[in-house]
Amino acid sequence: MPSRIVRFILFLLLAALPGALMAEQNSPPVRVLFVTQSKGFVHGSVRRVEELAPAEIAMTQLAQQSKEFRIDCTQDCEADFTPENLKNYDIVAFYTSGDLPISEEAMNYFFTEWLPEEGHGVLGFHSATDTFREEERYWDMIGGTFIHHPWTAGTQVTLTNHEPENPLVAPFGPEHTQQEEIYMYRHWQPEKVRVLMSLDYSKSPTKSAVNTQYGYHVPVCWIKNYGDGKVYVNNLGHREDTWTRQEYLDSILSAIRWIKGDIEVDATPNPELSQAQEAKAKRDFEAGQFRKQKQK
Repeated sequence: MPSRIVRFILFLLLAALPGALMAEQNSPPVRVLFVTQSKGFVHGSVRRVEELAPAEIAMTQLAQQSKEFRIDCTQDCEADFTPENLKNYDIVAFYTSGDLPISEEAMNYFFTEWLPEEGHGVLGFHSATDTFREEERYWDMIGGTFIHHPWTAGTQVTLTNHEPENPLVAPFGPEHTQQEEIYMYRHWQPEKVRVLMSLDYSKSPTKSAVNTQYGYHVPVCWIKNYGDGKVYVNNLGHREDTWTRQEYLDSILSAIRWIKGDIEVDATPNPELSQAQEAKAKRDFEAGQFRKQKQK
C-alpha cells in the first residue's frame, strides 16, 4: 500500500511539472520605459524625427535578442510619464536633457513610491545627468549634474575599471579605451554611490579646459540603492557608434538583470575610492599642465 501511495504522489508531481515549467517560461519579461525626450541639447543618438534613433534601435534589439525585457520608447512625458502608466513598468531608462514636462503628481509618485518603495529601477545614459539640473530630487537620485565635457566626442579616452569582476562592468575589461564625450559633474555625492569606472586623466588628453571647481575625479559608471530601488548610470552613449559596441550593451543587460534580482551586485557606497581617485586625478592633471608648460 505505501508503495502505491508513493507512486501516486510521484505521478501527481510529474504531471504538475510541465505546467510549472510552462508558467515559468511564460512569465512576463521585465518592462522598460525608455524616455528619450530632449528639452535641452538633442543628441544624435536620440530621435529628432519619427524614426527610432540609434539608442532606441539598440535597446529595442537588445530586448528582442535577449528576450529578457520588453521596451517602449517615448518622447512624450506628458502622456507617458504618469502615475498610471508608470505602474506598467519595472524600469525607467533616461536618455534625456533639460527640464522634462512631467507633472508634480508624477514626480512625487516616482520619487516617493515607484522607485524607493515599490523597488523598481532606473537606467541613466549619458545626458540623463544633464536633465533637471536644478531639481534636487532628480540629481540626488541620478547621482550628479553635468557642468561641461572637456573630453569631447572625438577624444580617445581611457577608463579605469575598479571592479573588473563585477558583471555590470566586466565587459569593459580592467581598462577600456574608446572615443567618447565624458562629463564632469556637480552635486556629486560619493557617500551615496558605488563608483565602478572612472576616467584616467593620464591617458585621456583634453580638448578643452578642465573645470576643477567641483573636483578632479571623473566617475563614468556608478550604481546606487535608492530605498528598495536600484539605479545604474553610465556616462557613455554620446556617440552613435557606442550603441553598437558589445561591451556597452552587455553592461546594460547585466544592469537590467541586477535590477530584476537575477544577479547579486554589491551597491555599497565606496567614498574611499572616490577620495583616492580625486587625489590621483589632481596629480595627473597637474602633471599634464606642467608638461604643457615645458613644451611651450
